[in-house]
Amino acid sequence: MTFYVTTPIYYANSLPHLGHLYTMIVADTIARHKRQQGIETFFLTGTDEHGINIERAAARAGRTPKEQADYVVNYFKKMTAEFGLDTDHGGYDMFMRTSEPFHYEGVSELWRRAAKAKTPKGNDAIYKGRYEGWFCAACAAYKTEDEYAKPAKEGEPPTCLIHETTLDRIAEESYFFRLSDYAEALLALYESRPDFVQPESRNNEVTAFVRGGLQDLSVSRLKSSVSWGVPVPDDPDHTMYVWFEALTNYITAIGFGNEERERAVGFKKFWPALHLVGKDILRFHAVYWPAFLMAAGVEQPRAVVAHGMWLDPNGRKMSKTLGNTVELDVLNRYFPIDAIRYFCLREMVFGQDGRFGYEALIDRTNSDLASGLGNLSSRTLTMISRYTDGRVPSGVISEDKLLLAKRSGVDTDETTISGFIEHARDQFLQHLEEFAFSKALEVAWSVVARVDKMISDAKPWELAKDENQKQTLSAVLYRAAETLRWLCVLLYPVMPTATQEIWMQLGFGSSPGSLDPAKLKWGELAEGTSIGEVKPLFPRIDKAKTMAEISGKEQEAGAAGRSDRLSSDVQSPTSDVQSQPASGTAGASPAMSAAREDVSGRQATEADAVPGAEGITSFIDITDFTKVDLRVGEVLTAERIPKADKLLLLTVDIGEEKPRQILAGIAQYYEPEQLLRRKIAVVANLKPRKLRGYESQGMLLAASVGDEGKPVIATFTEEVPNGARLK
Repeated sequence: MTFYVTTPIYYANSLPHLGHLYTMIVADTIARHKRQQGIETFFLTGTDEHGINIERAAARAGRTPKEQADYVVNYFKKMTAEFGLDTDHGGYDMFMRTSEPFHYEGVSELWRRAAKAKTPKGNDAIYKGRYEGWFCAACAAYKTEDEYAKPAKEGEPPTCLIHETTLDRIAEESYFFRLSDYAEALLALYESRPDFVQPESRNNEVTAFVRGGLQDLSVSRLKSSVSWGVPVPDDPDHTMYVWFEALTNYITAIGFGNEERERAVGFKKFWPALHLVGKDILRFHAVYWPAFLMAAGVEQPRAVVAHGMWLDPNGRKMSKTLGNTVELDVLNRYFPIDAIRYFCLREMVFGQDGRFGYEALIDRTNSDLASGLGNLSSRTLTMISRYTDGRVPSGVISEDKLLLAKRSGVDTDETTISGFIEHARDQFLQHLEEFAFSKALEVAWSVVARVDKMISDAKPWELAKDENQKQTLSAVLYRAAETLRWLCVLLYPVMPTATQEIWMQLGFGSSPGSLDPAKLKWGELAEGTSIGEVKPLFPRIDKAKTMAEISGKEQEAGAAGRSDRLSSDVQSPTSDVQSQPASGTAGASPAMSAAREDVSGRQATEADAVPGAEGITSFIDITDFTKVDLRVGEVLTAERIPKADKLLLLTVDIGEEKPRQILAGIAQYYEPEQLLRRKIAVVANLKPRKLRGYESQGMLLAASVGDEGKPVIATFTEEVPNGARLK
């Protein structure tokens, strides 16, 4: 049995950030868990090194494109080593680079297969045509009119809404992939395999996008425009366009189209893969990539799993401009690697957005790790060292000592604690299989709390004073030590270093990663095992001191700048191949004052909170009021809008055949999950308008509270049906 997991390959025009780190931690955790199960696993990460962005960055730095890619790859490999994610630390099996010769061979093979293929409608899958339009180099995508901001002055180029950079006007010959012919085949794929795109909300999003109609994709650029890339087979005047070429790394890395790589790894052996991606590049992996594979006759991936984005403690996207980014060198300097891994997996509900802040990381480390797992390990092993001569005692209480044990408050039935832990183990593993890392860790910490309470209730330090309670003391310490053994095996994929340390302190010489947690049996910790030297795992972090030091480091970095480093403006955890727009469902609507247009006619870039009212300035009569169609709506989905700190995109059921989509300027005050299934008041007959690339179709009502005009959503205290009219 084999298993193959991938992160996206990261575009080599910026240095690694929190987003890259997070996706790699998730992939590393999954890979370690699979290996524990005895499954031969291959974990792939790497860099996408081709395209116009690399050419331009190289020119600015006075390097060749290959030298520029080498420069960035050096930083990525340094980061993975520092955070224990590289091969030497048991992490990825391969760091993929699309500049490798075998990748050129494999991509060319996929192109040739697709070029020979007919679409489901009998047309050529790849054809030559001509394209003219606005192109964003950072997105590596052509932009339609609703995907860019018009220039302030006539004659100037428009601006990308995602990167806020000017677009290039491209008019040239191009090869196209006939994506428009694959809509029905893609929908059939999603229907037959409901877990192909995960989580369910992202599956719904992708399905809606495909149902909305697909356009053919440009999959090449003239070599005279972009020379740094893979040449189109049999037409060297063209260079393959980034998405067709870059996505193919997932199969070329393991041997597709190259016999040497096939022997070294094995495409036939490991494919299909589990693709981990950020939600902003979901469309490329869940729509374009499957269509390319269909055309080439290659099996589909195992699944495409999308996670959310990291926001700052105030719920804003992380941005160099806002100065709210999390610096990897700061994390590495002040926090244990396993604390970072634990925080990332515990704090973010996988698939949703999460908040990351240094203070929150300190709090989690001190409470869950120092006072939780670390304290349980330290107190258990210290008492074994002190009370049982450093050897694991017997867990058996003889018949004649049972009454004494009961009088001391100790449960004489060992199956009570063992049954609890076995059940927790089963829940933990189920959550891992579902990528519900936060829930899994919550279950594990319920075990920590349960055993910690057992120790506190039994008071071993008191039992040690009574010779008659020696067996009771031993039983309590054995149960605690055996629990630690189980926790080491369960938590190894999440915290490999810390669990290995506890493992050694328990007296074992192997690794908890060598055991399958599903096969653990209670009582296999051998009596008489000599424990190792007891050491603290997670020393408490001085919050005030550490935050002061971090603040000082950040100020120094801001003053000095980072002239020796490339920078990326947005820190999303998407670990993207290229920074891309979210593949959101088309069509959205503004909330009250969600966005406005200034006197020049240029749309405001952010939504404003509902402004406060000084008082009633004018009166209307009943006929004016009846013009406003107010309806009861139920929020079905809610998510943030890229590059818009104040906007939430809501899907609302107001009793119509299809739900509405409403943009609300409330993201600074409401988390998306707070709004799910909430009943709200909606202006249903507001004239549609375009905002941030979405069509607006309604407006929610909210009160304006306080000097800052904090919006408070209007809702209902009694049950009302969706679509009911407000009069």
